[in-house]
Amino acid sequence: MPFLVDPDHVEPAVRGLLGAIDVDDGATDEQLEVLWSITDHLWKRPDLRNAKLRPAGAEKTAAVLVDEGERKRFHLVLVTLEACRHPMSAAQVTRAEEFAAALVVDGVDLEIFRGWISDGVGRAVADWKRCFGERAASMGEVSLQDDADGQAADPWAPQPPDHALMARIDEFHGLGEDSLGRAYLDFYRRNSIDVPGSTSGSLMQAVSVAHDMNHVIAGYEPTGQGEIALGAFQMAMDDSDDNLVQFMGNLLIHEAGILDPGGFTPVSASLQRPGAIELLGEAFDRGARCRHDFSHTDHLAMAAWSLDEVREEFGVVPVTVIS
Repeated sequence: MPFLVDPDHVEPAVRGLLGAIDVDDGATDEQLEVLWSITDHLWKRPDLRNAKLRPAGAEKTAAVLVDEGERKRFHLVLVTLEACRHPMSAAQVTRAEEFAAALVVDGVDLEIFRGWISDGVGRAVADWKRCFGERAASMGEVSLQDDADGQAADPWAPQPPDHALMARIDEFHGLGEDSLGRAYLDFYRRNSIDVPGSTSGSLMQAVSVAHDMNHVIAGYEPTGQGEIALGAFQMAMDDSDDNLVQFMGNLLIHEAGILDPGGFTPVSASLQRPGAIELLGEAFDRGARCRHDFSHTDHLAMAAWSLDEVREEFGVVPVTVIS
């Protein structure tokens, strides 16, 4: 799916985003750098960085961005910028809500950020976990979703190991060295991560398989900046509610540093690491250039394909930013 606004609307969109983060003492350096990276990579307008644009308000922005798709994409970039404000402020949340109301868009982010400001971190985390739990089954690996039926609503509820799944993944050792299956195994070995099936119940196993297959195909490592980049990549392929919940989780774990769903170490401001902001901007662009969304396809059925064939099928271009 093209993750683009009309070329004539890029400048008004950027003006609106500048207005949306111009709160308290003004936009933060990180928010501005993230915005310019997205403007450079995704919207191909590096000239706007030094154009001294005047920020625009919500109503003026809504009057220009009348297409529903443009409005959703504007809002997604705003969500990203909102999460990059440290510390989070009530003024930032209120401003983002003003833009969402004018553009007539909604999303789990509005509930999470408002709960965070009004009731604290615990409320924000609870809101995200509830949203994730409601959608976890549809986020899982396609061929494993039936196995997850009937699991507890809490995706992290303790469950016995799934030896059949582990055996199925172990069969990938017999595939060609250039295969998706072998690249998937290498991903776990290289990052010292337990193979799905060894530690948690079927629902979370199914989500983990799909998530890590997406890492392999997109070409991002499971670092803080890599997780955020993967979320942006998936949102640019398809700004679905499932992808939004996952992207919000990545931001809350690795940028806001407030979410620990288990098995993760929350870290604040991952995008301040060298190269991370450029990696994010490029991720939005790479995802937008894909021909279809592979995040919810049957990855296990493609395990014998070469990784190059998989990427060619979906139009995945190489990562060029090093972070």
